[in-house]
Amino acid sequence: MRTGALGMWGVVFTVLATAAPITAMTGNVPIAIGSGAGTGTPATFIFCTAVLVIFTIGYSAMARHITATGAFYGFVTRGLGRVAGLASGLIATLAYVVFEGSLIGIFASFFKTDVETFGGPKLSWIVYALVGILAIAVLGYFDIELSGKVLGVFLVAEVLILLLMGGSVLFHGGGPDGLMTGSLDPARGFTAVAGGSVAIGLFFGFWSWVGFETTAVYGEESRNPTRIIPRATLLVVIALGALYTFVSWMTIAGNGAHNAVTIAQGSTGNPFDLFFGITQKFVGVWAKDLYQVLAVTGSFACALAFHNSASRYLYAIGREGLHKAVTPLGATHDKHRSPWVASIVQSVITLLITLYFFLFQAPSKAAPDVAYYYQFGLLAIMGTMGILIVQAICSVSVIWYFHAGKRHPETRSWWRTLLCPAVGAAGMAYVVYLLFSNLSFAAGAASDSPVYTLTPYLVIGVGVLGAVTALVLRSTDRARYEQIGSTVLAESHER
Repeated sequence: MRTGALGMWGVVFTVLATAAPITAMTGNVPIAIGSGAGTGTPATFIFCTAVLVIFTIGYSAMARHITATGAFYGFVTRGLGRVAGLASGLIATLAYVVFEGSLIGIFASFFKTDVETFGGPKLSWIVYALVGILAIAVLGYFDIELSGKVLGVFLVAEVLILLLMGGSVLFHGGGPDGLMTGSLDPARGFTAVAGGSVAIGLFFGFWSWVGFETTAVYGEESRNPTRIIPRATLLVVIALGALYTFVSWMTIAGNGAHNAVTIAQGSTGNPFDLFFGITQKFVGVWAKDLYQVLAVTGSFACALAFHNSASRYLYAIGREGLHKAVTPLGATHDKHRSPWVASIVQSVITLLITLYFFLFQAPSKAAPDVAYYYQFGLLAIMGTMGILIVQAICSVSVIWYFHAGKRHPETRSWWRTLLCPAVGAAGMAYVVYLLFSNLSFAAGAASDSPVYTLTPYLVIGVGVLGAVTALVLRSTDRARYEQIGSTVLAESHER
């Protein structure tokens, strides 16, 4: 792959776009307020920030010594061995593969709404979904630098509109109930709104960060990765935490305590009015219209970033030649050095997923928008479940790598590589437990879909498939078994 294509800020922009601040806020905050901690949602984001910073300390310690395009795949293999490594690698791959499909769903929903709002024709959501898939396929074919520039422009625009909205509310002293600083009280993050669940608030809080860990995915294409990746990861987590806390706080303050909860629960017919209403009130109609446009470009940028991540996981598995069927995935373009075969395969998978929801998923009265409620919502749950499981396993692998394996004593410490990963693993495992316990609540009206029913079995089944494949290779083809997770860049030497 093309080395040195991304600098520090190139990695940061690409990964911040993966987290998609405007999509995370617009899509997740209404659910967190209406069905989670209510006006205590900003405190939920503070808690999530703390847990993820702790996780990142151990994750970054690993990134100082291991650089691999299949980040979790390489990390877990080095820490816990090839069986756990392939199982984790396939789960992570599944997560990133479906995340693109999820974001194409909300992109199509936002795009269709905007076109009709501004007086355009009423077309099926599949038209907008196909436009998004095609545009991402073209960008994914070329080198990562082009995608990085596109993501950078979209990211700056969406962050600016969020800060403009939040800053205007702050400048005016809030809405009917003032600035409501009590929303930042940590205890409020664990107090559910009537009829809601703290678990749902926490889940959608953590979901807002998904993608931050992909800094390590771009290690092989960045300059001085053992220095850039750890710093970029910590910077992204803290920056997102500060932004999410501020924006969710100002959203509640701008609407007022009662209005924030009722709008989030659908009193206006559109929970996104949480943002649109106060943007128009405190900034102007032009800002509200711009916000709606940036919601489309932001979701597109997020889908593109997840496409890049998924392509690189597919590439990482393909280049190790574990089976002749996946070996072509390990090819890179002669000119652009992009994983072009993996990129095309990822686009085809996203197309098939989208066509499935369009052709076979009927809308319901409670979930009339198939693209948003079904494709976006269900695939987001599937992907987040997978990522949280792999993050927990990765935290354990950090402990094993530095302490049981006794590697790199210059980095090993009781707090950085033992305490923090242990707390991170416990935090991730707890959130996974909450998700399994509240799966039907998280799916909401879309829980009548076969995709909802299959989600836990598919995630766990892919992990079992990876473990069984590794065990079979260990017994039948030792040479291929040794290839699992073996291609990493350590310092400047490839192994």
